[in-house]
Amino acid sequence: MRVSTLGSGDPRVAVVGAAHGDEPCGARAIDRFISEDHDVQRSVKLIVLNEPALAENVRYIDVDVNRVLPGDPNSDLYEERLAYDFVNEIAGCVGIGIHSTFSSALPFGTIANPNARKRDLFASLGRVDHMVDFTAVSSGSRGVDLPWYVDFEAGLQQSDAATENAYECIVDFLTFAGVLEGDIERTDTREYTVFDTFWKEDGDEYHFRAENFELVEEGEVYATRNGTDIVADRPFYPVLFSDDGHEEIFGYKTTIRE
Repeated sequence: MRVSTLGSGDPRVAVVGAAHGDEPCGARAIDRFISEDHDVQRSVKLIVLNEPALAENVRYIDVDVNRVLPGDPNSDLYEERLAYDFVNEIAGCVGIGIHSTFSSALPFGTIANPNARKRDLFASLGRVDHMVDFTAVSSGSRGVDLPWYVDFEAGLQQSDAATENAYECIVDFLTFAGVLEGDIERTDTREYTVFDTFWKEDGDEYHFRAENFELVEEGEVYATRNGTDIVADRPFYPVLFSDDGHEEIFGYKTTIRE
């Protein structure tokens, strides 16, 4: 874990990239921000989390760090030790983690246990029109389960656009948090609530035929499994659906929070 601190005083704001080593956009955006001359009004931590996985361009070394929080300092597994150090590093901070996906070029936010401040944070990010609440399916071991912590999905994995979106997210978030001076242009963010996880069966082949964040009507074919149509048994908005984005999860079904 590489921690860079800008500004004086005890940091109460944190930006985190490369929790997953095959999602380099956050680390690249952090490095760009550090290389520039910013007038920092308040101390901030800029964290590149999983450096060994980033160097090898793999999601993780032993286990997914975003599934083993709060970690274990005595574990034989690297990411469990890393998770423990990470939780202690950002204790007391308002933080945002930067990720990317195989599912959508559209940037969006993810949260659990939403509150007014978390919603206000996403409304301050100019590129975020969608926010997804994972509380109903959360295991309690993700970054978004931490107090005052949210995640930002910057776009398609390994893309230049994701890196650019990540950089703009950092600037907007640090303006919101008072680290940078500037005006905040708030967006009318639509909030989705996850009600079901679509788990894959080992060995089966899945193809997604709908569009993430676009309504799938009851009775509509939205995917195939081993060439057989999968029909929606109720209306839903798909989120993070992709053919190859996750080993175990095909995607999430959501409704819009009114």
